Amino acid sequence: MDKYKHYTQQAIDLAIENVEKSGGEPFATIIVDENGAVVGTGVNNSHKKYDPTSHAEVEAIRDACENLQTSTLENCTLYTSCEPCPMCFGAIYWSKLKEVYFAADHQLAAAGGFDDTFINRELQTGHTQREIPFYAVDHNEKNKPFEKYNMLK
Repeated sequence: MDKYKHYTQQAIDLAIENVEKSGGEPFATIIVDENGAVVGTGVNNSHKKYDPTSHAEVEAIRDACENLQTSTLENCTLYTSCEPCPMCFGAIYWSKLKEVYFAADHQLAAAGGFDDTFINRELQTGHTQREIPFYAVDHNEKNKPFEKYNMLK
């Protein structure tokens, strides 16, 4: 078994364990460093934590960053039981992971009751035409936090 299938199998096994032992959802992720060590793991804990952002990828990124005492994971690879949703996709890019390997794709997730297609459509829709409308506020001090940050950096 190649390393990609090996680590992906670990994520799948963790996802199954999350369903069987915790009554959780069928998602799990592991993060591996350049030496092959697992530095972070996560399962979907949205139901336990009452937190819609507690997806497996986000939890694994948080775990790896805490374990490595960093906020970026440039030399790490993420292995997950399912193709990441749009929120997790963003977290992956913000954490600067090197690569991502997934088992089930978003069509399998949708067939299993976890369809995030509507979020991708919403991202392509104008701010005020979305199911949850977004409104830009033209505030005189909207750039001030960025100016302060750049002054103090």
